[in-house]
Amino acid sequence: MSGIYLVDELLYFPPVDHADEHGLLAVGGDLSVDRLLLAYNNGIFPWFEEGQPPLWFSPDLRMVLFFDYLKVSKSMKQVLKKKQFRVTKNKAFEKVIENCSSIKRKDQNGTWITEDMKAAYLKLHELGKADSFEVWQEEELVGGLYGVNLEDKKIFCGESMFSKVSNASKVGFIHMALHFFEKKYKCIDCQVYNDHLASLGAFEMNREDFMLLLKK
Repeated sequence: MSGIYLVDELLYFPPVDHADEHGLLAVGGDLSVDRLLLAYNNGIFPWFEEGQPPLWFSPDLRMVLFFDYLKVSKSMKQVLKKKQFRVTKNKAFEKVIENCSSIKRKDQNGTWITEDMKAAYLKLHELGKADSFEVWQEEELVGGLYGVNLEDKKIFCGESMFSKVSNASKVGFIHMALHFFEKKYKCIDCQVYNDHLASLGAFEMNREDFMLLLKK
């Protein structure tokens, strides 16, 4: 059963299997901390452009990464061994999200990381609910990523990453994955498919299985 739900002031989302064929489940509402946490804890995330109301998605195919599937190529192992990058955690969250919003991406006009989105995730970060990983060359920030940390569920929901130099975002992603897997997290939620994530070992699982993983 599908049908787009119109969000009002009530903190509620319909069951995710009501999403349409594109994964769109609901429209409207705000980006308050409570609504965002309700969404992520129920397999839903916001994704919309400037000028649109918040759009809430739960796609039927979910891109995820499990530790056993993490791919580190021979060339990446050499990059890591050379230690040409330094990776930190939660040292420059605001700079990371700003770079993610402004970096030019192939086949993409503009950004979905609006000013309201930046403010919302910065608030989550201040409350300890969102993390960033920064990649540095000497003192220059050259890559990074951020996401929502569902600590109770042991799932990290990656939101966006950026890279200013070759391999920087891959180094950040690998460090992030290893960090959370060392903490016994179940998986990294990568949300939707892209080739970059697939090259690192992420794959698509169906929504029903992802929801079971989320609720364990």
